[in-house]
Amino acid sequence: MRNKNHPLNDLIDQVKSTQTSAGGQYPIIEYDYRIEVIRKAIHLISLSIPVSYYFLSKSTVLTILIPMTIAFLTVDITRYYSKPVEEWFYKYFGFLLRKRESNKKRKTLNGATYILISAIICIIIFPKIITVTSFSILIISDITSALVGRRFGKHRFIAKSLEGSAAFFFSALVVVAVSPKIEYQLGEYLIGIAAAFVGTVTEALPADLDDNLTIPLAVGATLWILYSLLLPSLNVYILG
Repeated sequence: MRNKNHPLNDLIDQVKSTQTSAGGQYPIIEYDYRIEVIRKAIHLISLSIPVSYYFLSKSTVLTILIPMTIAFLTVDITRYYSKPVEEWFYKYFGFLLRKRESNKKRKTLNGATYILISAIICIIIFPKIITVTSFSILIISDITSALVGRRFGKHRFIAKSLEGSAAFFFSALVVVAVSPKIEYQLGEYLIGIAAAFVGTVTEALPADLDDNLTIPLAVGATLWILYSLLLPSLNVYILG
């Protein structure tokens, strides 16, 4: 039985009672910073994907992710067409959704589903060392950008706040500094800095595609292209 006196449950109940979706039926996350913190804390769990992939083979990780993604995608799509699934989904997860994620006309997938799809695409397309870095930037920098931007953002940068974008960039630099390298040459770090900048701009752009897709793909493509052009002698498939 749920503890009615638990602070988190009190917060969720408060948000559910005050925020509704476009249809006026279900709770959504839109303005409450505390719920954004909860959402990003859950988002942080996704960091297990690049960490696990570093130690496991591509086939093993895909064997885990593909069925999981199919399950998430099935529920995410079915909620728009099945009333029982819709009611169940919004009862337990509705308070975490943004307005655009509950738009019945556009039928947009939620962020968790996009993350899983993005992970599979990156793992299939990019070398492991690039996927680990680009996906780690997505998780860490997206969280940092959202929390800093929503709390302190006052100046405009493209479609986001300058403060949030700066947080994205500097946190991405931290990821670049600690992520695995091929030979740990200076050029690899400079390539990482360039990719971090591309990721920052990508995150700030007004785009219809979810940034859980665009950020790791943009960062990964930048890393791969720059490695090929500037450090062609290094084997980007060293990790598999």
